[in-house]
Amino acid sequence: GHDAEALALDVTETAAMRAALDARAPYDILVNAAGIARHGPATDTAEDDFDAVMAVNHRAAHLLAGTVARRLIAEGRPGSIVTISSQMGHVAGPDRSVYAASKHAVEGMTKAMAIEWGPHGIRVNTVCPTFVLTELTAPILSDPEVRAWVEGKIKLPRLAEVQDISSAVAFLCSPAAAMITGTSLLVDGGWTAG
Repeated sequence: GHDAEALALDVTETAAMRAALDARAPYDILVNAAGIARHGPATDTAEDDFDAVMAVNHRAAHLLAGTVARRLIAEGRPGSIVTISSQMGHVAGPDRSVYAASKHAVEGMTKAMAIEWGPHGIRVNTVCPTFVLTELTAPILSDPEVRAWVEGKIKLPRLAEVQDISSAVAFLCSPAAAMITGTSLLVDGGWTAG
């Protein structure tokens, strides 16, 4: 009974992103799934890698959410904003200093936005996946050492699948989550439990 639209945008191009959103009716629900990672030792972080990860994972997420919320507030409409964050927004891992920093920033941003936009009926949350079986993670998980590290951290006896993440997003966007804002739904198989 709902309409959904997937916008394939370069979210780092702020003017184009805002123009695309302004050309449409306000979105009642935003799911921001844009994200990148450039892993490596913190001692060797290139400025270009740092800037690229922060530009997509934090800066663009902030500006995208703000653009959607501004439209909702202007029209007096409630809404739900969900950003795909990461378990690395709550913990860290080797060679992930920049990625973890960007996701920790998303977690803090989400809490601040929830406080600011709550009086307008706009809920702001994150979904924080562990490693998910996708074409993107397949090359990483094909390394036996990496796979063993990942499986050793996840307490459930499997890796996450796309449906695990989409189900969490659907829940946060639904009326069942009407009193949930400013929080993270960790879909990490127990990774962050310790």
